[in-house]
Amino acid sequence: MGIFKAAAIQMRSGESPERNAVDLERLVREAAGLGATYIQTPEMTGALIRDKEARAASFTSEDKDIVVAAARKLASELGVFLHIGSTAILRTDGKLANRALLFGPDGATLATYDKIHMFDVDLDNGESWRESAAYEPGTEAVVTEIDGARLGFAVCYDLRFPQLFRAEAMAGADLLSVPAAFTRQTGEAHWHVLLRARAIENGAYVVAAAQGGLHEDGRETYGHSLIVDPWGRILAEADHDDPEVIIAEIDTAQSWAARKKIPNLRNARDFAVNAGAVEAPRLRGAAS
Repeated sequence: MGIFKAAAIQMRSGESPERNAVDLERLVREAAGLGATYIQTPEMTGALIRDKEARAASFTSEDKDIVVAAARKLASELGVFLHIGSTAILRTDGKLANRALLFGPDGATLATYDKIHMFDVDLDNGESWRESAAYEPGTEAVVTEIDGARLGFAVCYDLRFPQLFRAEAMAGADLLSVPAAFTRQTGEAHWHVLLRARAIENGAYVVAAAQGGLHEDGRETYGHSLIVDPWGRILAEADHDDPEVIIAEIDTAQSWAARKKIPNLRNARDFAVNAGAVEAPRLRGAAS
């Protein structure tokens, strides 16, 4: 069991990794100054770049990435667990990964997670996104230890796939992470309710650091970074889309207390689906 302060950092990352690294340092130092020992940043902390050629020219391997280097140094200097929600990393096979990285208080890399579910959607307002055209999806869920908690990883669109969070909770995760760059349209519709649902379903804390506002590449993200407790209550929120640090206390005993009250993880059972058991009713007047 662990009790500690968690911080979610809301950012408005632009197209320059160098400028974003400066913003990252300022906000991480602010979070540490407020007593946070687990600090999470949003999806695509390093840069948000829509143009394919510009994106390819900006990103590099993990060992050469400026944001990774800055985060590693900050974690070590401040003695915190620093979770880069994600940044674009050039893999050894030449493909890009949308990768989360967790650094320990000594600066060592404790875990990485490549976003599994790609945001390939067409929205009502004409927005169209094909994340799979730029990034190679991950294939492995990740749970790791921090400060007496077990942290489960996810990134943004993963939020809409509850089976990922259930698998991590079944593996012992009592703190779930959802760093994101939700669009304004989808954020206004579903951000709060989905984050609260994932917390309630799994009896776990949820920390969700978000991108917010109008970005240099023209996209607009929702903001509203949240920290939610295992009963679905919002402990802290950035109730806007501007850069900010929010803080809340995590007490993993509360996760296990919620799971004792509602033992749905323990009560889960395997089952099969028989989709052909009942013939669909025929409509009146339908041709034979």
